[in-house]
Amino acid sequence: MNTFLEPDNLPLQRLYHWERERADEIYLTQPLAGTLRDWTWAQTLDEARRVAAYLQSLGFEPGSRIGLYSKNCAWWLIADYAIWMAGHVSVPVFPTLTPGSVRKILDHSGACACIVGRVDNWELAKTGIPEGIPLLAFPGSPAEASAARWEDVISKYSPLQGNPLRDGDDLATLMYTSGTTGQPKGVMHTFNSFAAVGHGLQIHPQIGAFATDNLFCYLSLSHVAERMAIEANSVHVGSRVFFNDSMQTFAEDLRRARPSLMFAVPRLWVQFQLGIFARTPEAELKKLFADPAKGPVAKRQILEGMGLDKCRLPGGSGAAMPPDVIAWYRDLGLDLIEAYGMTENFAWCAGNVPGDNKLGTVGRALPGVEMRIADDGEIQMHSPWVMKGYYKDPERTREAFTDDGWLKSGDKGTIDEDGRLRITGRIKEIFKTAKGKYVAPVPIENKLQLGGNIEASCVTGADRPAPLAIIMLPAMVREAARSDPAQRAQLEASFTKRLDELNELLDPHERLGFIVLVADAWTQESGHVTGTLKVKRDRIDDSYSRHFDDWAGQAKPVVWHGF
Repeated sequence: MNTFLEPDNLPLQRLYHWERERADEIYLTQPLAGTLRDWTWAQTLDEARRVAAYLQSLGFEPGSRIGLYSKNCAWWLIADYAIWMAGHVSVPVFPTLTPGSVRKILDHSGACACIVGRVDNWELAKTGIPEGIPLLAFPGSPAEASAARWEDVISKYSPLQGNPLRDGDDLATLMYTSGTTGQPKGVMHTFNSFAAVGHGLQIHPQIGAFATDNLFCYLSLSHVAERMAIEANSVHVGSRVFFNDSMQTFAEDLRRARPSLMFAVPRLWVQFQLGIFARTPEAELKKLFADPAKGPVAKRQILEGMGLDKCRLPGGSGAAMPPDVIAWYRDLGLDLIEAYGMTENFAWCAGNVPGDNKLGTVGRALPGVEMRIADDGEIQMHSPWVMKGYYKDPERTREAFTDDGWLKSGDKGTIDEDGRLRITGRIKEIFKTAKGKYVAPVPIENKLQLGGNIEASCVTGADRPAPLAIIMLPAMVREAARSDPAQRAQLEASFTKRLDELNELLDPHERLGFIVLVADAWTQESGHVTGTLKVKRDRIDDSYSRHFDDWAGQAKPVVWHGF
């Protein structure tokens, strides 16, 4: 049998192993309103068994779908384990989705119950939950009084006896993608997916996840990256998991955790960097770092202050990392690595590693993965833990695979002589201008990022004479542009120069007509970005396309919008 998929690696077996072997060691740490609560492995499994007994008492058929609609917390993981023990399938729901999107997911999945926790604006959020289905509310949840309360279930129900097991090929979870285009799809993953990536993290020669690792859970557990890095990893190797309570306590919670592994989307690494610059100007830091006596001390103090002084694997994925940001963190002492994965392959496909990190690539195939490039440049991969398919969607499932069973990523790329993968764009994101020429936006966006002062960008312009770039500036830069005319003039000159330099590097049909700097913040709540802060191109076009003619009519290289 493939060692990745041996029964002892399956998640429920691993949970029972830690329950026996490390019963009194702390597994979960949850900050809440200024207090801390810890769960040992024994306490975690005790609560999961009690909730599993409650779920079984509801009389659902085995394999029923149970919604999980909450911000991250320790109870989220415990609930997932309980759903599995009870013989059911978890359906995570992003807590930032609109009620209409929540309803589509719960209806499409056929969820017969929903476990709810903290979400913003419960009165609005609850309208997305189908009427009449049972609700179980985490501690601190604002859910209706009619919902069963977690605390009451824990006190009323005795722990489920024995060690219920699930076959590796059984469906464990439905993960609905929040893709950059199109309707969300329910990606079906089995218990083998959790087992394989947990095992892969452990045996990777440069990563080597350990029971002594600390993990920091702050990205949404409804997204595959956190399910891989936090849930699958901690269950397999026994790592301790620290949670983030809120954005207001993020810095404190991160310092408490001092994680061994820290994954963030590129925008967050940029925001961390800008937070440091807000306390000490960049030019001053550069001078300090260059001092052979003071530099090392200053760098260590910054890492300690961030809570990343013990981080051996700092990584980013979901979008290209600006090279200047990677270089800055390397100088600080964090060798930021880029990795590549998608919901359909459980975020386990390719990755760089510290000490073997080639800028501009997302690394080599990870253990157990085969990669290839199709004739049209599409990245395709094969592994035992690729999704079973899209739930209730056989047509799109067929479209997702080649005739010989390889997963089609939809991304374009190349593999160099060392086996390193470079992402060059999206197959379906290429658009045609009014001149009949095709434009691939991602490489242009990556070149734009090189000059800094960009939090997110979108190159668009289908059926127009020339493409254009819409840019969201970092929050601090936006505020400076609003309040300081000199700063605004300096930014305009900088982007005008950048536009000229960029167009010199592009083919004539790719050259940007102008750059637009927008005052809006692109957030999950506004619908402009996904859960991993990838720009949703269709949403950007919907929001701004009515302005395209007016912007073009200004005949300026840099256009300001909303300032």
